[in-house]
Amino acid sequence: MTQPSFDVTRKFVRVMGTLPNGFVEFEFAIGEPDVCVELVMPQVAFDEFCRNNQVEFIGAASPPVADSADADFHWSLRQATQQRFR
Repeated sequence: MTQPSFDVTRKFVRVMGTLPNGFVEFEFAIGEPDVCVELVMPQVAFDEFCRNNQVEFIGAASPPVADSADADFHWSLRQATQQRFR
């Protein structure tokens, strides 16, 4: 069975929110939407970034199943600023 190829030409953006000062919080990924970095940019820079990278916009991430064995490892930096972890 052949493994699907990792396509570095595909770039993904998941918008997490907009701050009161107009900055856009988002996740950016190349090739695989689940492996991403979290970024913050002013709206104008964000629009240019998306245009230059020809991104595909993706919806909200599904939350991990609470009783999953690895649920403790499914968190983002954004979540870490809003809640305390064990």
